[in-house]
Amino acid sequence: MFKVLVSDPISDMGIQMLYDASDVEVVKQPGLSEDELVAIIGEYDALLVRSQTKVTEKIMTAGSKLKVIGRAGVGVDNIDLEAATKRGIVVINAPDGNTIATCELTFAMMMSTARMIPQAYKKTVGGEWDRKFIGVELRNKTLGILGMGRIGSEVAKRAKVFGMNVIGYDPFLTEERAEKMGVKLGSVNEIAAQADFITVHTPLTPETRHLIGKTQFELMKKGVRIINCARGGIIDEMALVEAIDQGIVAGAAFDVFEVEPPQKDHPFLNNPKVIVTPHLGASTIEAQENVAIDVSEEVLHILRNEPFKNAVNMPPVPANVLNKLQPYFSLGEKIGSILGQIAHGAVAEIVVNYAGDLVDVDTSQLTRYIVKGVFQNQLESINIINAMHLAKSRGVNIVTQTSNVASSFTNLVTVTVKTKQEEKTLAGTLLAGFGERIVRIDQYPVDFAAEGNLLLISHNDKPGIIGRVGTLLGSNDVNIATMQVGRKVIGGSAIMVLTIDKPAPAEVLADLTKQAEIVNVRALTI
Repeated sequence: MFKVLVSDPISDMGIQMLYDASDVEVVKQPGLSEDELVAIIGEYDALLVRSQTKVTEKIMTAGSKLKVIGRAGVGVDNIDLEAATKRGIVVINAPDGNTIATCELTFAMMMSTARMIPQAYKKTVGGEWDRKFIGVELRNKTLGILGMGRIGSEVAKRAKVFGMNVIGYDPFLTEERAEKMGVKLGSVNEIAAQADFITVHTPLTPETRHLIGKTQFELMKKGVRIINCARGGIIDEMALVEAIDQGIVAGAAFDVFEVEPPQKDHPFLNNPKVIVTPHLGASTIEAQENVAIDVSEEVLHILRNEPFKNAVNMPPVPANVLNKLQPYFSLGEKIGSILGQIAHGAVAEIVVNYAGDLVDVDTSQLTRYIVKGVFQNQLESINIINAMHLAKSRGVNIVTQTSNVASSFTNLVTVTVKTKQEEKTLAGTLLAGFGERIVRIDQYPVDFAAEGNLLLISHNDKPGIIGRVGTLLGSNDVNIATMQVGRKVIGGSAIMVLTIDKPAPAEVLADLTKQAEIVNVRALTI
């Protein structure tokens, strides 16, 4: 018999399958302190929590039989993932259970801001019969959706039924999938310029923080309405307030804030054109049951040693495989991260070639690190356990190959990312005494460490370019730590890879791009 402890209030209906399982005993004891959990956790195989229980390393150390910790929800901030991974405890969550709840809240917010329902309600119950609230219809309006994952796709489906025109932005949305959904592909700036309503459904990552800011608000047409039921910080809150004051934004509806709960003097709270709610995206009876059902199903799979998908950490790896692969995990993730930052368009295929020492070992775990690296700047929740699942769900084909010959290297990892627009290739190796090195970008031989702040500059091989780049960076107090130049033929196309001590300001990158013979400049962070 497996014993499962439920230490937070979780719907009995949601965990009914655990009660019904003949090989599982369920014990519900919500409200336990850390010491109380430590005292009893040793007899349990699984722990189910929501957000109240803080699952610390101390608890996991005492949980000598623990195989899995299930979080009935999306976030796992209350669980020490590093401690769980170190102890071989699988941590799972339920990322799909609140999809419809958040989608429907988005529409409720959209309609509320279109018709100013909360504002009209407030005046009516206050004794004023004010019929001057003139709103707008959704029909024939353009809805811009930033983030076309599970929730964004459901919003698009409903918007089409309302007769709206939908423009979608997502780095992984292909033209074929967009066409099937009846969605037009667009960039962030194109959506800003064309949309009557804009809603965001991306994770909050360094890439998406302030995805909509001052620049985008300046592009918008007057009367646009903004909705955020995703994560606080995707939209620059202060820039939004300024756009409202300027008459650009007619209304906004926010379920999330950059800092939660917001300060009492937050400008949203006293602005008559902003509707706010206290992070209610998953707050429906159905969503609460769904996340419990999802996590219960996954717990059963893990306890019974069956395949599972929603893990957010790394399961144990056989010692002999781990010893061989572990030195390559960081290299593989960095190769993927660079490719994810330089490849344009939705990723359709990732081809990984292992050569030399790596052909004699199962490299599937290393492939997960590479795939995670490719997507980690766009997908907040990706990890080495769910990387392949997330890639597959987005129609990305993963191909692995091996070669017994690694040219002049004893080991070589070569990764090609294919999109509709282009193919980008990176090769890396581990060199004794030098560590991780990137030795090829596309057709250009290079040799640099993949770490810190990098500038990748594509240019024509002409005299004086290196000097101009160095002078421009130096005059803007950007120090160059290392520089690599790669070319195939004299006077042809070439690349320059610079390691710099701090990120180059946006205006410096713009000035570099304007230099004669420079084709493209990309700032990378590893």
